[in-house]
Amino acid sequence: MNYKTDFANGTTTVEVTGRFTFGDHSSFRKLIEEVRGHGSSTLVLDISGVDFIDSAGLGMLLLARDEGEKSNTNVILRGARGQVKRMLEVARFDTLFQLEN
Repeated sequence: MNYKTDFANGTTTVEVTGRFTFGDHSSFRKLIEEVRGHGSSTLVLDISGVDFIDSAGLGMLLLARDEGEKSNTNVILRGARGQVKRMLEVARFDTLFQLEN
């Protein structure tokens, strides 16, 4: 997993690329800490560049959601496609997150 963050107008956008798996747990935790420091009201996780996600990756998205709830930050998942989109559908993430194309 690679990522790039951008902060503007109270929104942090994180572009995530590559594979999003168990091995990315420590990197993702660092990302969450970084984003928390922005004090954003909205966090957009642009996952259009993610070509594979496993159950641990889904768990990390839930971690982001939980951290968002603690700080009143709305977490949006944007651009899921292919296998990632199917995993989000099977896991019913549409009931937990705002999903954008």
